[in-house]
Amino acid sequence: MNMNDEQLLRYSRQIMLPEIDAAGQLRLAEATVLIIGAGGLGSAASIYLTAGGVGHIILVDFDKVDLSNIQRQILHMTADIGRLKVESAGDHLAAINPGVKLTLIDRALDGDELARYAGAADVIVDASDNFSTRFAVNGASVKTKTPLVSGAAIRFEAQISVFNPGDETSPCYRCLYKDDAAVEETCTANGVLAPLLGIIGSIQATEAMKLIMGLGNTLQGKLLLVDVMNMEWHTAILSKDPECPVCGKNDENSKTGAGAETANV
Repeated sequence: MNMNDEQLLRYSRQIMLPEIDAAGQLRLAEATVLIIGAGGLGSAASIYLTAGGVGHIILVDFDKVDLSNIQRQILHMTADIGRLKVESAGDHLAAINPGVKLTLIDRALDGDELARYAGAADVIVDASDNFSTRFAVNGASVKTKTPLVSGAAIRFEAQISVFNPGDETSPCYRCLYKDDAAVEETCTANGVLAPLLGIIGSIQATEAMKLIMGLGNTLQGKLLLVDVMNMEWHTAILSKDPECPVCGKNDENSKTGAGAETANV
């Protein structure tokens, strides 16, 4: 495909970067990103991916906008309270960039359907807020070998990593968290500083764009830890777990192609 004058002007500040150029912008235009969640992380990630020129955004969220969401979920306005989040998000994203194709899914996805959408994407952005969904999304990522950009934030702290099952050396999300190690903490129960979601969601969008365009070094094999109370950033090294129940060498799922777990995603 070729870009027209309007597109060249719209994306000119990215195209002028020699690492991106027109070729990189075209790769974005031809890419599909699956975003799980239209909350705080999904708001920032989807806005920047849409504005930056990703050609197709698939956004999944079955929740409705609540007054308590408005503090941090910048996709939604006060007038959107009571609407489905994907409807509110769709209006906002289309207004930012009408040239981007939007697929809005307002229902829970089961394992097979989640895997189908994951397989149709170039990158998955996990912007969910619970472990059952993150485990399910990770299973679909491993099954379809689709790179996954995972983020989480609570109170004043957050973490983000990239899992790339197409690379046999890459850990997956379950290498980091096992079932018995997953302690559920949510913003609803513990609170969160509003801008923190914007910081992490923006980094998720950045990592997704880098993966699509093949730029620089991603957070694969690393866990970026952010403490905004003290404004400290730390990086931990992640290793692949050979005994991982999802991507380990002895995992039957990896042999049979199974592994996309069922959850309300």
